[in-house]
Amino acid sequence: MKYFVGILLLMGIISSCSNTDRRTITDSNDYDRFLTSTTANKVSRAFELWSSKAKEDSTQLMSFGIIGGEYSRFFQNTGDIKYLKKAEAVLTKAVDNAATGKSGYFRSLARNYIAQHRFMEALVMADSARATKKGTRQSRILLFDVHMELGNYQTAEKYLDSIQDVEDFAQLVRLAKWNDYKGDLSRTIKFMEEAMDKAEDSKNKSLQLWSYTQLADYYGHAKKIEKSYELYLKALTIDPANANAKKGIAWIVFSHENRPREAMRILDSVTKKYKSPDFFLLKAEIADYMGDDLQSLSNLDMYFKLVSNPDYGNMYNTLNVAIYLHETGEYEKALRLAKKEVQNRPTPEAYSLLAYSYLKKGDYKQALDIIEREIEGKTFDPEILFYAAEIYKATGQYQKVGKIKRQLKNAIFELGPLYEQSIANL
Repeated sequence: MKYFVGILLLMGIISSCSNTDRRTITDSNDYDRFLTSTTANKVSRAFELWSSKAKEDSTQLMSFGIIGGEYSRFFQNTGDIKYLKKAEAVLTKAVDNAATGKSGYFRSLARNYIAQHRFMEALVMADSARATKKGTRQSRILLFDVHMELGNYQTAEKYLDSIQDVEDFAQLVRLAKWNDYKGDLSRTIKFMEEAMDKAEDSKNKSLQLWSYTQLADYYGHAKKIEKSYELYLKALTIDPANANAKKGIAWIVFSHENRPREAMRILDSVTKKYKSPDFFLLKAEIADYMGDDLQSLSNLDMYFKLVSNPDYGNMYNTLNVAIYLHETGEYEKALRLAKKEVQNRPTPEAYSLLAYSYLKKGDYKQALDIIEREIEGKTFDPEILFYAAEIYKATGQYQKVGKIKRQLKNAIFELGPLYEQSIANL
């Protein structure tokens, strides 16, 4: 399971470090008090109020917007897909029935579709919001996000340029995202730090929480592990049950400090209540690293049990392809799912999985054609570059392999400890 960590950590928690830089920077005394924290009561007063109004009078569409927002919050707090689907149902009803304020409902439903990896449908909703000519700036921001998810980078850049407010939080975080895509890490961090300052000035706890965890990820990429750790702790002071902050700390403990058992202890505390499938896949990876086959298989089984729920749709396609390629050897199954993912989301990541599926099937020419057409010069992601390097090696393009290998040697901790030998073997 050595290939899972790099794919799992799309949030990019840790960046490269030298093998000698393994000093311990975490302290269980800092975070132990948060490990017993679980999600607060899922039903808020606002939810109870607006839910009752919706039942009393279905024409009160404002209630559906608020209820949809509450269900989305429940999903973030629990990882339970049923709440995201409940939010979709409520927002769909609002879109179908609203006579005024429809642009906002279009945008909210688009965000819901993005969370479900239904990107083409999200684009339809975003375009519908723009067509109302209401909330034009918010629609442009949304369209930037959707086109980035779809890999339409030139179109996304045009929408980014059209926002035109470099002092705004929403603009700053998207400038950070754009520069991350371009591989300019220093500018990425600069813009995200400015966004964090804006969030702190606003006193908005939700914006602060999001900016802390996002900037912590970017600090990890930049080898600023201590700063990353500090921000995860800062996030936990706002939301003691925040699963992503705990996952970030667990990854630092595992990949930077090489303490898998402590990382597993942290994750075990999260998955008692939080049921997002990728957490169990990460636990399977760590257990595999420890040589605990029983625990690894148990967590992998839980992952498959969760993602078998049809409500997840396309959300875990990329992870499932990786499992078929590297664990089960179901190459035909991987190829079919990779083709589906390219249709859903034609990004360099999706194309890299498709190319690697062809490689495993023995179709080297098709694999190389995809890499040359869809990957070369279009991404800095180390996981994608690793796939490209293996395909170049298989097709005798050793000069390209050497170039990528030098890059990957500086990304071992971002990819995970079990990548080191694979990179050495390129």
